[in-house]
Amino acid sequence: MSTAIRTRITKIGNSQGIRIPKLLLEQSGIHSEVEIEVQGDRLIVRKASGVRCGWDEAFAKMSKQQDDALLDEGSTTDWDQTEWEW
Repeated sequence: MSTAIRTRITKIGNSQGIRIPKLLLEQSGIHSEVEIEVQGDRLIVRKASGVRCGWDEAFAKMSKQQDDALLDEGSTTDWDQTEWEW
C-alpha cells in the first residue's frame, strides 16, 4: 500500500520543483535520472530507462535469425570518391 505525502512546489531559478522525501526515493529505486510524463492531471515520475537498453540482445537475436543485413545498398557520390579523405 502506498502512502501519499503532501509537499509544496518551490521556485528553483526560473523553474519550479518539488522535494522528494528520501523514503520515497528508496522505495522507488530511483537514484539519479528520471522521466516525467503528464497523464491527465497527474505527473508520472519514473526511473529513466537506459539509453539503447536491450539493443545488444535485439542485435544478437537478429544475427542468429540472419536478419541483420542492410536494407539498402550503400551508394557513393563523386564527392565521396574525389574529395573525401580517409
